[in-house]
Amino acid sequence: MAARVDSTNRVITSESDAHVAREVLDELQGPDGVLRVEHAGRVAEPIPPEVGRVLQQVLDVMAHGGTVTISSTPAELTTSSAAAILGISRPTLLKMARADEIPSHQVGTHTRFRAEDVHAERRARRERERAAFAELRSLEDED
Repeated sequence: MAARVDSTNRVITSESDAHVAREVLDELQGPDGVLRVEHAGRVAEPIPPEVGRVLQQVLDVMAHGGTVTISSTPAELTTSSAAAILGISRPTLLKMARADEIPSHQVGTHTRFRAEDVHAERRARRERERAAFAELRSLEDED
């Protein structure tokens, strides 16, 4: 695969990359499907399961011609970065924190959020949005 990586750590998938990713995913679906790391002159070693799951997600996105963005998130987030992840304003996030709708803690006079709490809230918000959309579609189908 010769995927192009741009300056923002985005992997832009070409058609040939997508084809190779589909082939690798097909191989992984079989009974002997295991991702391994191979070093010159050393025995191929299996990749830890959690790393394998991430790589399979990357391959799945690439197999469908998508773009993968790679970034790291610190364990503790500021109000600005947490609000950006959630797609809401800082004041809205602070109201949620004061109402104990999302866990937070104080560092001096600054409010901080654990990244895992913010990502859990993001997943929950997405699920609520999907459920509301599904309900709206079912109401439309009834008409």
